[in-house]
Amino acid sequence: MPWFLLALAILSEVVGTLALKMSNGFSILIPSSVVVVGYGASLWFLALCLKSIDVGTAYAIWAGTGTALICIAGIFLFKEPMTAIKAMSLALVILGVIGLHWAEGKAV
Repeated sequence: MPWFLLALAILSEVVGTLALKMSNGFSILIPSSVVVVGYGASLWFLALCLKSIDVGTAYAIWAGTGTALICIAGIFLFKEPMTAIKAMSLALVILGVIGLHWAEGKAV
């Protein structure tokens, strides 16, 4: 259940961030409202998952996955350019998130 809550936190943050872009500097009401609800839900779900997942791991996965998804969404939804360095950096973020998830609960 905590990993499901973390996934909900990530998705809520992504929705909030996409709405932030669409809000045009908080000048459009509906996207601006979605920003507030999305970020609020994201922090709520993140707080709930932190009852069971280490804070460093949860936050890094939340931030890294959200960053990767926003980058991908920006390319497809907002026609942002995909460069070689952006693709390589995105791959490193994704590998880092996978590594953190894999290492959760394992002694080093």
